[in-house]
Amino acid sequence: MCVSQQPRPSAQRIAIVGLGGIGGVVAASVVHAGHHDVVACVRRPLERLTAERPDGTIVVPLRSLADPAAATPVDWVLLCTKAHETASAAPWLARLCGPGTRVAVLQNGIHQARRVGPFAGAARVVPTVVYYNGERLAADRVRLRHAGPHDLAMADDADGRALAALLAGTTLRLLVTPELDTLAWRKLLLNVTANPITALTLQRQAVLRRDDVKALCLAVLQEAVAVGRADGAALAVDEAPRAFDYLMNYPPEAGTSMYYDRLAGRGFEVEALTGAVVAAGERHGVPTPLNRAFLALLRAISDAATNAAA
Repeated sequence: MCVSQQPRPSAQRIAIVGLGGIGGVVAASVVHAGHHDVVACVRRPLERLTAERPDGTIVVPLRSLADPAAATPVDWVLLCTKAHETASAAPWLARLCGPGTRVAVLQNGIHQARRVGPFAGAARVVPTVVYYNGERLAADRVRLRHAGPHDLAMADDADGRALAALLAGTTLRLLVTPELDTLAWRKLLLNVTANPITALTLQRQAVLRRDDVKALCLAVLQEAVAVGRADGAALAVDEAPRAFDYLMNYPPEAGTSMYYDRLAGRGFEVEALTGAVVAAGERHGVPTPLNRAFLALLRAISDAATNAAA
């Protein structure tokens, strides 16, 4: 693994699809760096974006589009929607992607190229692992919390290095690694622990510090680690306690995507997280009773929220 250290990037045309916590943070970071031509693809136009960061609050002007029909091909798309909303980004991707476009996927879950590829046309899909905690405070305001030594990881290949060069002028801490598939599984371990528990208890990550909840977390993690190994990830013997220790890097007041979605009455990206572990367990013959129980409960809550919003 290596921390990316890139020269000043050349100007590129970037479209950011999805301006929630993750997309808002990266949009503010890229615009603030001032190297690229950035447009945000949103439901309602915004003129500026405020980002609260550990190094201080920034306010950046924002060029935005609300109609996919007005979009034209760009050099890069940063796809920052929730994983379960990928299909809803199809009209944007159809207009933004050309043969020379790269689509960086800043989403949770594994097998990102498989999920996004059908919507990207001739564009190349560039998987990533997002580590930072982004919280959307308002339509035009987000908060960044760091967790661990890196904010974003990408593969040590031509496309991954190109993404690192694209973001080199920002303050985001980048990791270029030949082990991205394993890191994607390690991130999934965090997501299938913190997301379900915070969503089901309606508490932020402070709840993970309870002894009884910690024991549940470790049991859920052991199941998911067994599935990840069967799926080809190089997970360590002590991966479950290591994953839990990593979760303790997040401040107690941090939320999760499922927690924020439940508060807002939205559906969850449950199929890309807990659903992915259960599905992979079925493929590889690895039992997942705890993850399967979480999946049933999360689906029930998510479906009710989706139906209520319809």
